[in-house]
Amino acid sequence: MALLVAAGQGSRAGGNVPKQFRTVAGKAVLAHAFDALAMCDEIDAIFVVVGPEQEEEARRLLIHRPVAAFIAGGADRRGSVRAGLEHIAQIGGAGEVLIHDAARPFLPPGIVARLVEALKGAAGAVPVLPIADTLVTDDGGVAGATVDRSCLRRVQTPQGFRFEAIWSAHQLWDSPHEATDDAQMLQVRGHDVKLVRGDERLFKLTYPDDFQKAETLFASGRRMCVGMGYDVHRLMAGEELWLGGVAIPHAFGLAGHSDADVALHAIVDAILGALADGDIGSHFPPSDPRWKGASSDRFLAHACERAAARGGVIEHVDLTLICEAPKIGPYREAMRYRIAEIAGIAVERVSVKATTTERLGFAGRREGIAAQAVATLSLPALF
Repeated sequence: MALLVAAGQGSRAGGNVPKQFRTVAGKAVLAHAFDALAMCDEIDAIFVVVGPEQEEEARRLLIHRPVAAFIAGGADRRGSVRAGLEHIAQIGGAGEVLIHDAARPFLPPGIVARLVEALKGAAGAVPVLPIADTLVTDDGGVAGATVDRSCLRRVQTPQGFRFEAIWSAHQLWDSPHEATDDAQMLQVRGHDVKLVRGDERLFKLTYPDDFQKAETLFASGRRMCVGMGYDVHRLMAGEELWLGGVAIPHAFGLAGHSDADVALHAIVDAILGALADGDIGSHFPPSDPRWKGASSDRFLAHACERAAARGGVIEHVDLTLICEAPKIGPYREAMRYRIAEIAGIAVERVSVKATTTERLGFAGRREGIAAQAVATLSLPALF
């Protein structure tokens, strides 16, 4: 299990938005951190700890992601971690738990593998990096003694623990001095904490300049993938007409196994195409009675979940509807907003257009409606 701590205010990072809710490359820091954990096969559940009155925003930013639970945090980081551990204890506990700060959004999966391996012989394990710079004491603004850096290490998160050991350490903590991380609390109880190799990419977003560093790192570690989707459905009397997740009054509707929303179907295939992950029929076979009359927003949400699980960001969706009737213009903005809502992206990233075939072919004869979509995704190349 993993505990993702996202309850702070991040005042040192500047701005009036908590740093876990700020964006890097068009995606919230919290979402980056969650997706990185979700990509690790060793993690089977992720619990998210949020501050007072932050849950609604966290839910919005993590839409379509398999959050095990949102947990209300405490007055400080230790209180927030304790609240998360207490929740896990109440639902039966765990063998091992990883505690990770949302402010470290770029987590190479190899870190988690090293932590899990280290926990086979210890109650705790943390990723660390050596100190490269010369260290001196500050003697009133004058360089003082040089500090031996050979045995010093920088500690990162996630930190891995045997659950019972770290839960006990939190319950018994009574020091007047605040611990700066959970590993210290475990050490006070007499447990050894193993050190594993960390990663420079796992830096913490603390100051305003760190966000520019994150933008640069993200851009250098992504690859752009483009997928195309196409769908056609027949117009029939007595059917409802759904386009782009919006119900449109019309004398004819689209016929199909589901609600036959050609717009959403084309977008689903475009996203799956960018992921090289099959097509809508392979994920939702028309022979499966579960999808009879199903709302197509479920299909789009599924495709977005597949993208998020791969660390993908939907950068842009471009949809073209091909029909003689109905007129798409009056519903264009409603479609854009609905598609953006389902996909969990900004409406500015969604384009909806319409054209006719100059009365040629099945669309020109008003026998059906076709849709073409192109989805542009950025996917991790960094790890």
